[in-house]
Amino acid sequence: MKVALSRSGRRDALRQLADRVLEAPDLQALTRILTAELPGALGAASATLLLWDRKLESFEGVVLGEGGRLRRFQPEDPGPEGPPARWLVSEGQLLETAGRGGEGTLVPLLARSGLAGMLVLGQGRRGRCPVARAEAPPVSLIAARAALAIENQAYQKELIASERLAALGTMAGMLAHDFRGPMTVIRGYAETLLESRLPPDEVAGRARLMIEAVDRLERMATETLDFARGAERLVLRPVPVGLLLLDLASELETELPGLEVVRAIEVPASLRTGVDVDKLRRALSNMAANARDAMEGRGRLFLEARVERRAAADGQAEVLVVELADDGPGVPAEIRERVFQPFVTWGKKRGTGLGLAVARRFVEDHGGSLELLESGGTGPAGARFRLVLPLLAPGPPEGAR
Repeated sequence: MKVALSRSGRRDALRQLADRVLEAPDLQALTRILTAELPGALGAASATLLLWDRKLESFEGVVLGEGGRLRRFQPEDPGPEGPPARWLVSEGQLLETAGRGGEGTLVPLLARSGLAGMLVLGQGRRGRCPVARAEAPPVSLIAARAALAIENQAYQKELIASERLAALGTMAGMLAHDFRGPMTVIRGYAETLLESRLPPDEVAGRARLMIEAVDRLERMATETLDFARGAERLVLRPVPVGLLLLDLASELETELPGLEVVRAIEVPASLRTGVDVDKLRRALSNMAANARDAMEGRGRLFLEARVERRAAADGQAEVLVVELADDGPGVPAEIRERVFQPFVTWGKKRGTGLGLAVARRFVEDHGGSLELLESGGTGPAGARFRLVLPLLAPGPPEGAR
């Protein structure tokens, strides 16, 4: 049995509800306050919350179902003025409507951008309006704060939706950017297979290279999804890092015709470390592709590698330092500070600006760093990048981190 509150008790309860509306973490909590606690404080028989959909220009009802879960329903179309009601609470005043019909009380929820919804209160005790004239100001305050909360939650949903679309766009752009290299290889070898009088061993060799390129495309698609989701999964394999860099340099020349890779790899042949070969290959491939594009399809890429000892948290540690430089025009001063940001590009007809962003991401997944160096001195005049990787313990083969 419910006990009716005194007038002062009702006003205190309404002020507390107004404060709690500000603290409601989500629509479910807000609905509980407006449709369960507020009618209880007012002595109303019921309360229905209707949200206004600006795109569809119609109301959508929300109620608490079993277990306190939010349930949505489609009410009969009451029009933009809300359902019929005898009373209206607006701007701190209680007004009796004329010719509207119904016995309920409407409380518009007006936000900064317009109507956010309607609260429909049922009859009070003895069929009267549940809101006394002295209670209209605190009820209007509750309505204003509820409208603000609904508006903020709608903006949050729109923001999440736009971020998802941006992530999809980033993912599609990454795929388009990174697929070009392997697809060029596949097309090139497919065209040569049309040549007559190729010996069988040559056909078999080119077919194997095409299969390897397709496998790379599949791995790249998986890694792109990982990137879009923020995943940092590494598949570390113990490899002789010096030989790996030599192999990658040869692959770059095959994948990017017109690019001559000048090697200066001073890494002991016996040095082995744990590295995700595919991610390192993609990082170097992206940087090399950018260099070739900057040199208009033909030029030299200088690849230097060495081992250095650097300060670490527990003393000294060995790191692998790889520097890449080209004979191109260099990175313009106006974008040097933004060169690793997605979609930042320059001087390329088909560039998407994702190559360096992806390269840095994969390097940082290894615990390393990638930076743009100042050009000049006695070296190449073009862009110069330094990649630093910690020499990790090799670990078990194919171990995932």
